[in-house]
Amino acid sequence: MPTLGAIADDFTGATDLATMLVARGYRTVVAVGSDSIADESGRTAVDDADAVVIALKSRTAPVAEAVGSSLAALRALRAAGCRRFYFKYCSTFDSTAEGNIGPVADALLNAIGERRAVVVPSFPATGRTVYRGRLFVHDELLDESPMRHHPLTPMRDAHVGRLLTPQTTHPVRLVGLDTVRAGAAALSAALDDPSLADALVVVDATEDEDLRTISAATAHHPLVTGAAGLALGLTGPRPGAARVAAVSRPGDPAVVLSGSASSATRAQVAHGRAHLPHRKLDLAALRADFDAAVDDLVAFARSCWEQDPQRPPLLYAVGDLSDLDDSPAASALVERALAACAARLVAAGARRLLVAGGETSGAVVTALGVRTLTIGSPIAPGVTWARAQVTVPTQDDGHNANGRTEDGHLVDVALKSGNFGATDIFTEAWSALV
Repeated sequence: MPTLGAIADDFTGATDLATMLVARGYRTVVAVGSDSIADESGRTAVDDADAVVIALKSRTAPVAEAVGSSLAALRALRAAGCRRFYFKYCSTFDSTAEGNIGPVADALLNAIGERRAVVVPSFPATGRTVYRGRLFVHDELLDESPMRHHPLTPMRDAHVGRLLTPQTTHPVRLVGLDTVRAGAAALSAALDDPSLADALVVVDATEDEDLRTISAATAHHPLVTGAAGLALGLTGPRPGAARVAAVSRPGDPAVVLSGSASSATRAQVAHGRAHLPHRKLDLAALRADFDAAVDDLVAFARSCWEQDPQRPPLLYAVGDLSDLDDSPAASALVERALAACAARLVAAGARRLLVAGGETSGAVVTALGVRTLTIGSPIAPGVTWARAQVTVPTQDDGHNANGRTEDGHLVDVALKSGNFGATDIFTEAWSALV
């Protein structure tokens, strides 16, 4: 029975955290939404797990929706047996002036009867650190990094406390790096000080060892909040827990679906265009005749498989800033189109999917009817392969679905945050499938 339950505000973040938990010795299941923990008969899918991560699509949802889905996830985790909880958000603290990090943290604290939680977005392995309460992306302040221009959550202040204060009813406090470096006992004592009893406490961390110290100091806290890096300090019950092996084989049909507009993904798309067959989504065509435009993308991908199955086609939304349409309607159209492509391509035989972008990943996993993900081989910090069972439309003519559904396809899926991964990830990730 699981004892640790996590709530992730997007799908890539859920697999990111699950990868860390598996590496720490936790048998971990990623459940896609709260309803995926149990099947229709009420049987739980997580009895053999030590930790459960519920993946939500709440990062950019309206505040009330994000709070509601997070509380539903908490109830499901409690029902599954979890007694300690982890609210996972992005290491770049993606949010708006209204939320959703603060409102969700407030709601979770209230639901479990607690008043204080740490706020730890640091993840040094991916270049995210907090010093004097300011969030850095590698050597740039957050508001000077490419995150300043994020189409959905532009981050224009690097001060975590200032970002969080308008979002929460709790006071926001800071514990600095000097206290962290004094050790777990000193940090625990500082966090237990009555002046922090009713606060969201931003804690500095610039190195992995800082995260281990914070994790040790908060071992008695019923709720922690942070990026996946905070899991570095957790001690799992089963050191060396095995990851699942790939279910696909080299040469099985594969595809890269990229909906992210981040600078890291744009560089990955540029590299992919130099090495892979590729097609950019045509928003005008999708608006004019969505099904026909998707059919064209699917036909292109299938023709690529026939010509060279070793080179997965790349379907992408943004190659450079001139391609960017940052309106909510355009973002939703991209997600819908790539999700439709994923469903039709899996129905046509795709067994390996690499998806770039948190919102896109959520749309794709939902379209594929995935209920749980089992963590496989790591690709890069924050990115891993996972095994998923999908439910997709069957095909009657090789191109269009006939309305029936087929259960039981096992596919390998990698869900990549837009900001994560090396420039060559679209060409090199496949070698990690073992």
